[in-house]
Amino acid sequence: MEKIYIIEDDENIRNLLKIALEGFGYEAEGFETAEEGLERIRQERPSLAIFDWMLPGMDGVTAIRQIRQTEGTNSLPIMLLTAKEKELDKVVGLDCGADDYMVKPFGVLELSARIRSLLRRVKREEDKDVLSYQGISVNKKTREVTSSGRLCELTLKEFELLVYLLENQARVVTRDELLNQIWGYEYDGETRTLDMHIRTLRQKLGENGGGCIKTVRGVGYRLVRPET
Repeated sequence: MEKIYIIEDDENIRNLLKIALEGFGYEAEGFETAEEGLERIRQERPSLAIFDWMLPGMDGVTAIRQIRQTEGTNSLPIMLLTAKEKELDKVVGLDCGADDYMVKPFGVLELSARIRSLLRRVKREEDKDVLSYQGISVNKKTREVTSSGRLCELTLKEFELLVYLLENQARVVTRDELLNQIWGYEYDGETRTLDMHIRTLRQKLGENGGGCIKTVRGVGYRLVRPET
């Protein structure tokens, strides 16, 4: 279930948002101050955060800037929900790092639609970072590789080889192409280096994953179904 944090000092609005979001199928937690919200975000990153601008202590805009400057939270989807309605306020709010800006008073149906849109956008971005083929899954952002559900520890070159094969899975990739792309256009070493990395990559991916990398004799490699 997707979790949303609400950082809002007005208890009535905070409770209204929590009830509305839970009614739309989200898990929701509310916080009165930015400091409380930031501490919770550090403990457990939510799917999305909603910040009021005017908060006791640290204001919402400052909190959002801090989130954007912190590794691990800098890509968190954030909505700024505030009574500030001037065009300049919206510019400042969006420039500080908010992904969306909504003015109070607000309608819960519009709020829900904007949240869904934000979450869809994040999902599309995440999908771009994930490559998969026949049980092999690679997250380019986290560099996590799994094969048949099992985590695989790859070296940098093995990882780059696998990513290149996955990104070009519809065709045969030549040996020269792999050497140029992975080791660089100036590489003049022996092609046995490539053979060795392919061999260890197959071993680490296991029987099913490794079986997907087929040698095309005299040309290079391509991805196939393991039973092929």
